[in-house]
Amino acid sequence: MNFLEIFGYLSMLVVLTSMLMEDIKWLRIINSVACAMFVVYGYFHEAYPVVTMNIIVIFINLYKLKQNK
Repeated sequence: MNFLEIFGYLSMLVVLTSMLMEDIKWLRIINSVACAMFVVYGYFHEAYPVVTMNIIVIFINLYKLKQNK
């Protein structure tokens, strides 16, 4: 198992952790961190649909966080 694969599993764990949050603000913050990690992971795997989808989710999370202030 190489570093990139470990990083992918770590990213997955961060997504799963975000889904355990009861506070929607923390869910969106932690999920955005996980999405950023998957952007890096997808980039190095040249999986551009993964990169694109996670960038979109980050923007949605940021928009929703700003909306709820």
